[in-house]
Amino acid sequence: MGATIDNTTTHTPVVTRFAPSPTGFLHLGGARTALFNLLFARHHGGKFLLRIEDTDRARSTQPAIDAILSGMRWLGLEWDGDVTYQFARAARHAEVAHAMVEAGHAYRCYMTAEELAQLRAEAEAAKTPLRIRSQWRDCSPADRPADAPFVVRLKAPREGATTIDDLVQGSVTVQNAELDDLVLLRSDGTPTYMLAVVVDDHDMGVTHVIRGDDHLNNAFRQLPIYRANGWPEPVYAHIPLIHGSDGAKLSKRHGAVGIEAYRDELGILPEALDNYLLRLGWGHGDDEIISREEAIRWFDLADVGKSPSRFDLKKLEHLNGHYLREAGDPRLAKLVGDRLGMTDDPALNLLQRAMPYLKVRAANLNDLATGAEFLFASRPLVMDTAASLLLTDELCRLLAAAYRALDAVHNWDTEALDAAVRRVAEEQGVKLGQVAQPLRAALTGRKTSPGIFDVLALLGRDESLGRIADQMAKD
Repeated sequence: MGATIDNTTTHTPVVTRFAPSPTGFLHLGGARTALFNLLFARHHGGKFLLRIEDTDRARSTQPAIDAILSGMRWLGLEWDGDVTYQFARAARHAEVAHAMVEAGHAYRCYMTAEELAQLRAEAEAAKTPLRIRSQWRDCSPADRPADAPFVVRLKAPREGATTIDDLVQGSVTVQNAELDDLVLLRSDGTPTYMLAVVVDDHDMGVTHVIRGDDHLNNAFRQLPIYRANGWPEPVYAHIPLIHGSDGAKLSKRHGAVGIEAYRDELGILPEALDNYLLRLGWGHGDDEIISREEAIRWFDLADVGKSPSRFDLKKLEHLNGHYLREAGDPRLAKLVGDRLGMTDDPALNLLQRAMPYLKVRAANLNDLATGAEFLFASRPLVMDTAASLLLTDELCRLLAAAYRALDAVHNWDTEALDAAVRRVAEEQGVKLGQVAQPLRAALTGRKTSPGIFDVLALLGRDESLGRIADQMAKD
């Protein structure tokens, strides 16, 4: 008979884990998995652990480990306790495998590379999945070859079926005949991923395994290891993957880059990315803006959908714009200052004063930085193409009139500046915008900027008049 796992209840404290492989950086899917694990643990008053699965020594790198840790800290995905490094536990993994051999739940397999290749070729010819059926599974110790290389294989169940009541996917059943005797220890004695994951999850006390649904088949292969050792079986929740906006598997053209790219290259705030990832496959009514505190209070795996989510960079930037407008001006000034290389106190003070005007329409930190560049531009300003078209002879005449009016203003605040420029428009018989356009070009080198009176106030009297005079001198 197959065994059915009742994963609907638990009477032990919740422990979740995030277990990335440091063969690459932290990506969107991994970050969302970590977030869901964190929220589920916090919601239940449990623990959220971090394990670096660095057993692939050829591909695991320290820069990737550093990037994963940095990315998680940036996103506020703080784990409990120390980081567990899987490779350092190799002796423990091997110990379990050898104990399983002694108990009759695993065996030494002496199949040669040639024999395995023959099985592979036969499966390909028959167009059937490869299922290892080793003649060494039930042989007596006396029949084992002396000093021959071997691997340790699991004695997987062959009769009946196994059903997992997954908290996201629902009830899923696999016939045990579909399982093969997976390798637990390689011929050099090193543990495989399948063994290491189970041993680590058990030793770390993990009660709920929340991971991508591409690991669902692994659950059926890993369960016999739990059962062979008499260990409690975890509750499983396999969440759908993230696809691109076109429904295809997420790739670099969709934005499948490391988390640090969203921070450093795209200028996304961590709270915006957190909020966006949370809403990829999970929801709480019509709520779009969800704080971490609300997420912890509301999060439940029952509300995770079964279908893949679609990543949309425009939606992320729209959400980021909201968080930019909510963010404190000193914080934004520091972030923008770092981008512009303007980190001294006078520059940061100016940026902080400018933030209320710059962040109104910005979607990311890059927009803020670009919008702030005019504050630090050297004279004479270089006009972009659109701005240069605003400095025609007629508009330069209005610019000269504006210069004279502004030069007479001594109380340099937006109210006095507004009044002075409006008087120019009235005296010249034109609309306010016709005066503001050449002023904006002269002051910023661009066609667009914050409100012209805010620009004048931010730049100050001397810098403003100097920039205007530079353009008048070219006429």
